[in-house]
Amino acid sequence: MKAKQPVIINQQPGWRRALHQMWADKVLYLLLLPTLIYFILFRLWPIWNLRMAFYNYRARGPWEWVGLKWFKMIFDSSAFGDILWNTLVISFMKYVLLFPFFVIFALMLNEIRSTRFRKYVQVVSYLPHLLSWVVIAGIWMALLNPSTGAVNQLMGFFGMEPVDFMTDKGAIRWVLFFSEGWRSLGWDSIVYFTAILAISPDLYEAAAIDGANRLQIIKSIILPALVVPMTTMFILNLGFFMSAGFDQVFNFTNPAVNSVIDILDTYIYRLGLENGQYSLSCAVALIKGLVGVVLVLLTHVASKKATGKGVW
Repeated sequence: MKAKQPVIINQQPGWRRALHQMWADKVLYLLLLPTLIYFILFRLWPIWNLRMAFYNYRARGPWEWVGLKWFKMIFDSSAFGDILWNTLVISFMKYVLLFPFFVIFALMLNEIRSTRFRKYVQVVSYLPHLLSWVVIAGIWMALLNPSTGAVNQLMGFFGMEPVDFMTDKGAIRWVLFFSEGWRSLGWDSIVYFTAILAISPDLYEAAAIDGANRLQIIKSIILPALVVPMTTMFILNLGFFMSAGFDQVFNFTNPAVNSVIDILDTYIYRLGLENGQYSLSCAVALIKGLVGVVLVLLTHVASKKATGKGVW
């Protein structure tokens, strides 16, 4: 009686070999299962349902095809232009104006010689990122209160009149800017600080032998090492350019300033969840997503041609 020949996985077809490998790593795939379910339910399934933007959605019964009806309605709306402008301005402040401060903060952390003090600064700067925007909004509203807030009390010490920043249309965008910076400064600088720590000590020793001062070291050694992470992060940030941060704006808004900080995400929220106009809100979301994809692709191509580096 012939002995049964063992199955040689490497000689099997590609799909069968892949199944064998998956079965061998079944415990790892089981651990990955919750993440896969999350992405299927909250990423892939919503992408498929973006087709709602071309239909007249009905909770019961078949959807009616309407083509570009909702898109025409959006671009004919006078409110959409103002909301789009608010989104672009706030995104520019958060993703472009704030961007250099994260790099500067990483450079400042690297200049702290006391390891203990540096860790303290890192922990303190990271903590705000762990707070929800509900808590952060409460903190900033207390700080900016026109009668009891620390900021207005400090202004009063110098003889300045109190300002209600939360209802001031000229100040509310800067409130969003500084609160975002306070929350994200430490956390978003991690990538750059890690890149600085990865620089070979031999480069510093060679620079010291050549007599380079600290500014020359930063200019010639540290900043070139940050080009790749800076380029990657900037391109990825542009993918969120049409978002501008729903959680932040939703918690900071009020009727007095809504006209200058009403963004696409809050507009979608009102149309979909408050007014039940699901197809119309889906069309706005589709426009926002497509613009984000185009911005990432354009900046990636431009970065590839200019520096040879991109996201992929």
